[in-house]
Amino acid sequence: MSRGYRVGVIPGDGTGPEVVREGLKVLEAVREGFDVELVAFDLGAERYLRTGEVLPDEDLETMRGLDAIFLGAVGDPRVRPGILERELLLRIRFELDQYVNLRPVVRYPGVRTLVPSHAEGDVNFVVVRENSEGLYTGAGGFHRKGTPHEVAVQESINTRRGVERIVRYAFELARAPGRRGKVTLVHKTNVLTFAGDLYQRVVDEVAREYPAVETDYVHVDAACIYFLDQPSRFDVIVTDNMFGDIITDLGAMIQGGMGIAAGGNINPEGVSMFEPIGGTAPDHTGKDTINPLAAIGAMGMLLEEIGERAAASRVDAGIRFACSKLHSMRAGEMGYTTSEVGDLVVEGATAS
Repeated sequence: MSRGYRVGVIPGDGTGPEVVREGLKVLEAVREGFDVELVAFDLGAERYLRTGEVLPDEDLETMRGLDAIFLGAVGDPRVRPGILERELLLRIRFELDQYVNLRPVVRYPGVRTLVPSHAEGDVNFVVVRENSEGLYTGAGGFHRKGTPHEVAVQESINTRRGVERIVRYAFELARAPGRRGKVTLVHKTNVLTFAGDLYQRVVDEVAREYPAVETDYVHVDAACIYFLDQPSRFDVIVTDNMFGDIITDLGAMIQGGMGIAAGGNINPEGVSMFEPIGGTAPDHTGKDTINPLAAIGAMGMLLEEIGERAAASRVDAGIRFACSKLHSMRAGEMGYTTSEVGDLVVEGATAS
């Protein structure tokens, strides 16, 4: 009997529908031995501008019954910053307890990057970012707002439970096939002496349960240097919400740019959501010039998470084939249209 999955699809705004289209094209090409029912959601700027709704409760309840969610991109200059980000993206993450933000940072052979001197294989690590706590909880407020004496307070909330589960996820990942058995904590323990102390103590305690996994610590500012100068020192990085948000963008630039950077918001026991980490790219909307490889990579991550590893491996092979053909990872400079890049991935994924 064929295996079956229900996958939610949020095309979103800007170029989101274009890259989602290519991700679904690749899904259909690599799907073998299992069925996928796609559940479409009309969510994003257009829905908000049309109805005033961001994420209706009934849509959220439907998501709870899915096996995974595939997201394109959300954002529009007509919508005030923060509305879609907090009331749609962050609400999904928090309500579905997607406490792991997973960002593979891999440079495919032949891809030009910010640091061309990196040897092949140097850029191959994954960032495990805590995705539900820290500064992103929205704790804090204003005092005397709008006056010369205004005070703005933004609090970083870190719980023992939240830190321990993300650290354990990182250690388990370090033992997975293809990883090198090393976990590096990236933080700022010399200044953030409370949150940093909690993270370091938890890493030290959990490490005793994983004697085969090497541990390391790097200040976040030093990590930015090592990303550029010595990326091979990293295997699995574990870090908090804010630092992870920042360093993964730098990670994208040393793997070839936003056009190839995929990410997942993971609940290991529930529903996870996968997306390209770039934005909506309004300048490229409707032109068939955006790079879809990040979205296709996100589809590969989705397949891996639901247990369809053979299909995920075919997606990876297709991306590698496409990378060998593209002139650049930059939108409009690839030498191929968006749909043609998707076709290249399909060709590479189905070649064997």
